[in-house]
Amino acid sequence: MTMRTVCSTVRLGLLALALNGFAAAWAALPIEHWTHASGAKVFLVQSPGIAMVDVQLDFDAGERRSPLGKTGLAGAMAGATRHGVKASGELPALDENALGEAWADLGATFSAAAGSDRLSFTLRSLTYPEVLAQASALAARQLGQPAFPEKLWLRDRPKMVASLKEASTRPATVAAIAYIKAVYGSHPYGRESTEADLLNISSADMQALHAQLVRPCYARISMVGALDRAQADVLVETLLSRLPVRACPDLPSVQEVQPLTSAQEQRIPFDSAQAHVLVGQPGIRRSSPDYFALLVGNHILGGGGFTARLTEEVREKRGLTYGISSSFTPGLHAGAFTISLQTRPDQAQQALDLLREVLRKFVADGPTQAELQAAKDNLIGGFALRIDTNRKLLDNVANIAWNGLPLDYLGTWSDQVQKISAQEVREAFIRTLQPQTMVTVVLGAQ
Repeated sequence: MTMRTVCSTVRLGLLALALNGFAAAWAALPIEHWTHASGAKVFLVQSPGIAMVDVQLDFDAGERRSPLGKTGLAGAMAGATRHGVKASGELPALDENALGEAWADLGATFSAAAGSDRLSFTLRSLTYPEVLAQASALAARQLGQPAFPEKLWLRDRPKMVASLKEASTRPATVAAIAYIKAVYGSHPYGRESTEADLLNISSADMQALHAQLVRPCYARISMVGALDRAQADVLVETLLSRLPVRACPDLPSVQEVQPLTSAQEQRIPFDSAQAHVLVGQPGIRRSSPDYFALLVGNHILGGGGFTARLTEEVREKRGLTYGISSSFTPGLHAGAFTISLQTRPDQAQQALDLLREVLRKFVADGPTQAELQAAKDNLIGGFALRIDTNRKLLDNVANIAWNGLPLDYLGTWSDQVQKISAQEVREAFIRTLQPQTMVTVVLGAQ
């Protein structure tokens, strides 16, 4: 039987298991944690039902680490890791085509992506010894010895510039860029990559950022799959084996997001069939003790779909929009709290006035007991959908690892939601939100 036949057979088995709801009890599985000899922090959930493993390696190398004037460097570096790997000893260099074919032959995947806070590498492979050994060795080369060929960056950069220019013609993008700049000010969260930034980035910049920040002792590695601790430690050893062993001094601190001191409103003319309205401010860090109270409260205010108060007041009662929502995006720094809607241009001011009134009243008075109980029931009832696949469970384990959350976080999540009171929601919103000093962006209104 060929490797590709094995992989195809297993994929069919995975689909059958998924359709039968194989992951229903994963929340009860313990998270094992240890520090690898390299200094990497490792987090493992054993899931022996399927012969596969999902791995995520996170580094503090997200866009907040991109230098001023080179916004987008972290993302460009992540994308360029697929362009090939360097020769090493008897192993030849692999260009992007050979690298892609090697992954296809293994039936495995490896990718990289950069967010605001972290650079993440993800591996998915079967755990059959002959497959995993090859997949982890190939991943180690792509992680530790990327080629970063300048000619491929020069090939891809014009496409990225063209994409930026195309995006600037879309009303949602124009409104979002204006909004995040107003909310975050000079903080890296508020930077958007420009054509000038991209033209200022070279493959040498990618190599330098990789050498500075992608080091074993900076890594947080999360794994979900059919491995025991000993096997997981061997996998970690292989994955990190191509990274040079370097010291890991404390990284420079990044400024905090500054609170808003006065209201800001921007009206952006735009020929658009729909007006775009964004209202918000800096919110909370993920480590905030108010996280669960704000999670529950936001579900009531605007995060709960058709049951949310904003939807009821703005859409259902008055028909001013097809959809309105609110959200918190906490990170290592205070991510934004945002309310967004689209409406007819001639209704934008009416919708905005109503949005503000609903928000002001909710912050001042908090939720009703009926709203609170409905939100708890909905959140707790839907918890299983947050962990019903290997990938979703890995996302949660990586979230725990990255944010320093308790190892029993998943096991106590429902209890944390259940114990929140209406008074706690009200107090958390009063501490966090200041409706009188929020940013408002309205694009395309008459």
